Amino acid sequence: MTLTMQAAVTGWEPGLSRFNTHCSYCALQCALRMRVDTGLNRVVKVWGRRDFPTNRGLSCIKGQTAHQQIHHHDRLMKPLLRKGQSGAFREVSWKEALDFTADQFQQIQRDHGVDSAALFGGGALTNEAVYLLGKFARVALKTRQIDYNGRYCMSSAAAAQNASFGVDRGLNFPLSDIFEARCVLLVGANTAECLPPVQIFLKRAQKRGAKIITIDPRDSRTTKIANLKLSPRPGTDSALALALLNEIAAQGGVDKKYVDERVAGFEAVLDSVRDTNAPWAEKITGVPVNLIRQAAQWLIRFNPSLILTGRGAEQHSKGVETVQAFINIALALGQVGKIGGGFGTLTGQGNGQGGREHGQKADQLPGYRSIENPQDRAYVAEAWGIEEKDLPRKGLSAQEILQAADSGEIKAMWVVGSNPAVSAPNGNRMKKALSSLPFLAVSDFFFSETCQTAQVVFPATLFAEEEGTMTNIEGRCVLRRAAVRPPGEAKPDWWIITELAKRLGAEKYFSFTDVETVFNELCLVTAGARADYSGMTYNKLERNKGLFWPCPDANHPGTPRLFEKSFAHPDEKARVKAVEFHESAEPPDAEYPYRLTTGRVLEHYLSGNQTRRIEDLQSAVPEPFVEISEKLAGKLKLRTGVKVKLATRRGEVSLSWRTNPIQEESTLFVPFHWGGDKSVNLLTQEALDPVSRMPELKVCAANLTQEKD
Repeated sequence: MTLTMQAAVTGWEPGLSRFNTHCSYCALQCALRMRVDTGLNRVVKVWGRRDFPTNRGLSCIKGQTAHQQIHHHDRLMKPLLRKGQSGAFREVSWKEALDFTADQFQQIQRDHGVDSAALFGGGALTNEAVYLLGKFARVALKTRQIDYNGRYCMSSAAAAQNASFGVDRGLNFPLSDIFEARCVLLVGANTAECLPPVQIFLKRAQKRGAKIITIDPRDSRTTKIANLKLSPRPGTDSALALALLNEIAAQGGVDKKYVDERVAGFEAVLDSVRDTNAPWAEKITGVPVNLIRQAAQWLIRFNPSLILTGRGAEQHSKGVETVQAFINIALALGQVGKIGGGFGTLTGQGNGQGGREHGQKADQLPGYRSIENPQDRAYVAEAWGIEEKDLPRKGLSAQEILQAADSGEIKAMWVVGSNPAVSAPNGNRMKKALSSLPFLAVSDFFFSETCQTAQVVFPATLFAEEEGTMTNIEGRCVLRRAAVRPPGEAKPDWWIITELAKRLGAEKYFSFTDVETVFNELCLVTAGARADYSGMTYNKLERNKGLFWPCPDANHPGTPRLFEKSFAHPDEKARVKAVEFHESAEPPDAEYPYRLTTGRVLEHYLSGNQTRRIEDLQSAVPEPFVEISEKLAGKLKLRTGVKVKLATRRGEVSLSWRTNPIQEESTLFVPFHWGGDKSVNLLTQEALDPVSRMPELKVCAANLTQEKD
């Protein structure tokens, strides 16, 4: 068949090629197919691949426009360097930028100690970059100060799942199991706007008879499909969970056989909820008694039942307790390990799962090994060829690193694939912290708000320009192949890390020739760990449409479901823990009478550094807004078209407003995808969960007033 005839049959034109890849955005890592003009080195179209089980041909508007960022005129093309805080950036060679960065790190560490240098990573980096960043911190810089923006994402759910199940995987089952659920409880999870293909899975389950229950303080695209809506006040989800377990026990819904055989410590939990009934919860949450009881009844009656939590339940100063309370429910019902039932958490970042598995989290080494565990430390040290005593201990969490920069304890920082100037709470303080650093380097593909205070900016490659692996929401490791050459002198993260390590005298530990050799070492170092990748190779990943960890040897098919027969504790039983309701760190008062909560919109992603540059997305939602109840709008006599001033103890922001069918009058909602004076994180507060160290981004006390015409 001639090329012209083949093009006519397949719909492809001469000079165009097809490439399979995965989306650059959320944790579904939807499989995409790209049409590439190889002559122009340009991606011209992107669409979902029907042959991939995670998205089955589906893709959201962000995925459909993902290629527009690849060739955007704002792309960083060359390294940028300036001396001091106020000078202008100039383009420099890679050699000059890397040499200057290495010199700054070495000088600052000589003067102030090794732990005066910190790394701040990202949840969208490849597994290879994550692995190298953790190794770079501990072997090249010898600092204990490394963490990443996933601390703002899944850390509370991870801590609760580790405590209960012995291991943390966002979903311990494949997404296709949702089709088998007969009842799905979504807790603070806006799937329609954060993980759109999951919303389609839920709709299909619903068509097969499943009941959908949502717990969300506002009306969203997700709650619109719900058969039952519970609308609690922000920060009160754990009270609702305690009441649900109380009602499940009262209605005889506890699976006693399952609990006796597979759960340790359940009697103490049952005792702890004897007084947390539905009337008690109604006073705290505002959710009517009859709705709480109906939700409990459905979770019992429609079996298998599945509980999925999201950031709405987790980004709190008691997020671990809240997740634990919902895990207790799933275990009481005997659902964890059943096809179509159980518990999972819906992470949002592209590699939120792999991002915390392989070493860029303060307390973890590759494969989920613990940096404080003697056996784990010894194994990794030997694999890296260093002495165990030279491996640093646990460092500060992400928010604490920024706080330490503000106090002067941290003097030098490298931010890789993150934008904390927008994403971190109490933004004015965080921007001050970043700008006060004697040295700040940033790796990114666009000039972000964080870049504005840097001395060095490294131009990084985007998803279609680099090879590497990501681990999606299911624990499925997938391979992304490069489709086009990077623009200008942009380089992949693994190359930048390796080159900088060489300049710091660690060349023998970073003698990688390509990204696949990095992955091979990652797999070796994870052997025998909870997140064991040692049976994976690039070829095997490509042949099998990804592989679920653990995958401990070359013949192993991967592990789609983790807990069908046992949990990852020595006695193979799950753990439950009694939880008490605690009020948020900053409850409303006379001066700030409302509860501010934040979240996402469909068209934008995280800090907006990518999506705000894509015309179709930015024009759809050009600026942030505050959503309020119709009742509150009437009470405040707000005038259409006149902006409002939203204020907290940390600052104020001027916003347009719109109404939402929010049942609770005190609830205010603002999306967080914008920087500058439009950033809602100028207003949010820094209270941390004592276990996960996640900031309480989801609720703080606020006031709202009409601006003058």
